[in-house]
Amino acid sequence: MSRTLNKLNSSTIRGAKPKTKSYKLADGGGLYLEVAPTGSKYWRMKYRFNGKEKRLSIGVYGSNNGGVTLADAREARDRAKILLAQQVDPSSAKKLKRTLGEEVGATTFKVVAKEWLTDVHQHNVVPSHFTRNERRLEIYAYSQIGDSPIAEINAPQVLACLRKIEDGGNLETAKRVKTLFSQIFRYAVSIGKAERDVTFDLKGSLKAAKPKHYPALITPSEVSVLLRAIDTYGGHITTLAALKLSALLFVRPGELRQAKWQDIDFEDCSWSFIASKTHTPHLVPLPKQAMEILHQLKALTGTCEYVIPSVRSDKRPMSNNTIRSALHTMDFKGRMTPHGFRAMARTMLAERLEVPDHYIEQQLAHSVKDTNGRAYNRTQFLEQRREMMQQWADYLDELRHLN
Repeated sequence: MSRTLNKLNSSTIRGAKPKTKSYKLADGGGLYLEVAPTGSKYWRMKYRFNGKEKRLSIGVYGSNNGGVTLADAREARDRAKILLAQQVDPSSAKKLKRTLGEEVGATTFKVVAKEWLTDVHQHNVVPSHFTRNERRLEIYAYSQIGDSPIAEINAPQVLACLRKIEDGGNLETAKRVKTLFSQIFRYAVSIGKAERDVTFDLKGSLKAAKPKHYPALITPSEVSVLLRAIDTYGGHITTLAALKLSALLFVRPGELRQAKWQDIDFEDCSWSFIASKTHTPHLVPLPKQAMEILHQLKALTGTCEYVIPSVRSDKRPMSNNTIRSALHTMDFKGRMTPHGFRAMARTMLAERLEVPDHYIEQQLAHSVKDTNGRAYNRTQFLEQRREMMQQWADYLDELRHLN
C-alpha cells in the first residue's frame, strides 16, 4: 500500500500553535513540519541512506520574505527523493546548494552572520571594532560552520571552533568569538531562522583567560617623571595633545582617537560618545586643563571631523600606534602603555585622592550597576564626577612639580 502524500494544507500550517514541547505535522513521504515552542516552524525530511535514518533540514516555513512555502518544501522533498534513487545523500551541503536552491543557502550561518554584521552590528560599534569582529568570523567560523544551516548547528560544533582558537593559545579571543556566536544565534532566533542560542550550553566549557594587565605608572614619583617627559615631548603637536588628554581624561585609547568635534560641548565643558566596550552613551566632564588643550586643537584641526586626525590624512583619526610610539620614544617602553593611563587614574584616584570607587568606575565607562541591579545612566553622579575630574587634573599639575 502506498503512503499518502500531501496531507497538509496552508490553513493547517498557519493554524499550528506552539506547545510546551516541539511537535511534528506530517505531510507524507518523510516530509514534516516541526513546530517549536517559540512558534517557529521548520520544514524537515526524514529518510534512510545506507541503512541509517537521517534528517534533511529544508528551511523555515514562511509564505513570504524568503521563507519556505508548502509548495517549496514538497519540491525539495521530491528532488531529495530523486537524489536518493541515484544513491546520493541529499544532506550533502554542496548537493543541497545545487539541487534544493536558495531555501537552504539563505539560512546558512555565514549568510545570517553577514546579515547581522551589516544590519545590526555595524550600527552599534565603532568602525575598528566592527572590522575586527568581521575578520574574526572570517578566520574562525566561516571555514568550519559557514555553510551549515544555522538552525542545524549544535553546541559541540561551536565548541570545536572555539577549541581550535584555544589550541593556538588565544584564550581571550576564544571568549570573544563565543560572544559573537551568541549574538548571531540570538539574531537568527529573532528572525525565525534558528530555534535557540546553542552557546548557552557551553557555559563553563572554555578555559579561563588570565587577566591582562597593562603596564602602568601608579606612584606619585613615577607619574611626575612621566608628566614632565610629556611636557618636553618634541613630536607632533597633535600627538603631544593626545598624550596630555590621555592622562587627563583616561578614556579608552580608541575612544580618544575616534573623538569628533561634533561630540564636544564647549559650553557645558563635556564630551559625549558611545563607549566602545559597553556600547552605551557615556559623558566625560572636561576639566579646565582639558578645555585649554581642546581650544588650542580647535584652531589647528577644527575643520576636520576628528579632534586628533592622522598626520598623514585629516580624513582619518590618529593611528592606534601613535601614542604607544611616543611613549617608547620617551623611554617608557615596558613601563607605560596607552591603556595604562586608565590604570594610573583608577589606582591614584582611589588611593591618593580617596575618591569613591563607584564615581571612578562610572567615569571609566565600566558596566556599573546600583543595588537593584540597574545600570547607571551616563549622567549618574555627574556633578561628583565633574568635581573628581577637576581634582584629578589639579593633582596632575601638582605632580609635575614634585621633587
